[in-house]
Amino acid sequence: MNPIQFDEYGNANDEVAKQVVTNLLDGLSFEDLQLRQRAASEHLRMLGITFNVYGHGDGVEKVWPMDILPRVIDAGEWAMIETGLKQRIRALNLFLDDIYGEQQIIADGILPADLIETATSFREVCRGQRPPHGVWTHITGTDLIRHGDGTIYVLEDNLRCPSGVSYVLENREVMKRVLPEVFSGVRVSPVEDYPELLLKTLIETAPDGVDNPTVAVLTPGVYNSAYFEHCFLAQQMGVELVCGDDLIVDDGVVKMQTTKGLQQVDVIYRRIDDDFLDPSCFREDSMLGVPGLMQVYRDGRVTLANAPGNGVADDKAVYAYVPQIIQFYLGEEPILANVPTYICADVEQRQYVLDHLDALVVKPTNESGGYGIVLGPESSREELDQCAESIQKDPRNFIAQPMLCLSTVPTITDKGPAPRHVDLRPFILYGRDIQVMPGGLTRVALREGSMVVNSSQGGGSKDTWVLK
Repeated sequence: MNPIQFDEYGNANDEVAKQVVTNLLDGLSFEDLQLRQRAASEHLRMLGITFNVYGHGDGVEKVWPMDILPRVIDAGEWAMIETGLKQRIRALNLFLDDIYGEQQIIADGILPADLIETATSFREVCRGQRPPHGVWTHITGTDLIRHGDGTIYVLEDNLRCPSGVSYVLENREVMKRVLPEVFSGVRVSPVEDYPELLLKTLIETAPDGVDNPTVAVLTPGVYNSAYFEHCFLAQQMGVELVCGDDLIVDDGVVKMQTTKGLQQVDVIYRRIDDDFLDPSCFREDSMLGVPGLMQVYRDGRVTLANAPGNGVADDKAVYAYVPQIIQFYLGEEPILANVPTYICADVEQRQYVLDHLDALVVKPTNESGGYGIVLGPESSREELDQCAESIQKDPRNFIAQPMLCLSTVPTITDKGPAPRHVDLRPFILYGRDIQVMPGGLTRVALREGSMVVNSSQGGGSKDTWVLK
């Protein structure tokens, strides 16, 4: 077969990754790899492992795209990443506790008050609220990239309803089916116990005084882009999957309708955005939530994971202050680096962004999935002018960052294995302690030269191996 191409790794540990992948595939022809790749896609299709894309001309439901060449991470490098993620989540959790409480970080001048006051994700109704056991960030998906200089950067924190973990588990299962021999002689950290750890985390954060807590997964329904994952995680945890109209507030608690009558629910792993959780508290037109749910939550009689209001901590303008947040609450230097960020709400920084649009990446502060992003070096003059107009119209809604070069890993293409850009989304659980799933979801830009890894925009995924 053609030699595997490696480039832009920029880290000595990747010599281990190169050698592992080379050894794994030694002796496999390209035709054999293509056959295994087709088998993987067919297996995913047969199992119904899908995601939804809104407004796509070819239809809504898509088979999950997976590349069978694994992404390998050395144990030493992973240890640093894991420690950095735990530090970051601990600090963000303390930040949320403070920002909905005494707001000491604002009083001490570390964070400007208007940054929080103008954040669309700040929930006034959560002021003075402290979730059970003080945990706001039960499940986090933190996006990481490695730049050409070898530095690992946190690209963004996803604290609301982070998705993708089910595909991590399915990718590993598919790999064991279509390339079982590549695991021989390689010690890869397991990921299969994630549903068990997730359930344990949810139970640990149930309201005080509840024996044998009942857990349920709240989904907006079949048209949500991550509906497969909602079903998968509920099934794997052995808990009920419910929609809003399956739940009612009765006698001061939340209950779900079952074939045996009403049953109290103590912990809700909600996959619904804040706006739709409770029509009596947020959007009045929501048909997805549960009237009265927030009052039960405020009374401490139900745990909502993740906690309502925590979106303010993954606002991309607040992201710029995470190094200061870590120093303020933990008294430590950040282990994982932030991407240098310009906040367009600041007059001087906004002018710099407007003067250098063609060299920067501009992001809306509250969008996800890669939507609304303008890649300056790849945009036309007309697109840049429209971007400048949007920034001037609503500067608080935008930040800008230098365009980093994502590292690449070997990926199957029609012409043979070739480098494609990737990022990584590890998943972090916060119950009595903080636990990080080994590896996470490697997302890969399947189109040559592209740095857009989102599955909704043509990206795919890989099995991520953390070596023991």
